[in-house]
Amino acid sequence: MTSNARCSMRRLAALVIAAISLTGCATVASDDRVATVCPPVVEYTREFQARAADEIDLLPESSAIAEMLADYSVMREQARACRAG
Repeated sequence: MTSNARCSMRRLAALVIAAISLTGCATVASDDRVATVCPPVVEYTREFQARAADEIDLLPESSAIAEMLADYSVMREQARACRAG
């Protein structure tokens, strides 16, 4: 290995160490203009929920609609958690 190669390896190592050191100082996102926006969660009455449950019971066993509603339920819980946080 020539002395030039050793010198450039040292420079590269110094740059890597400097970059790692500088990124370690960052404690927040660099763009403060970004805000978390939580989607609204529509509240349904107990009567409406009971009606929906009755309608779901009428669907075939492997209904795509039932699967989509399960996904929607998860998204509603995530939106609630977002609002609480």
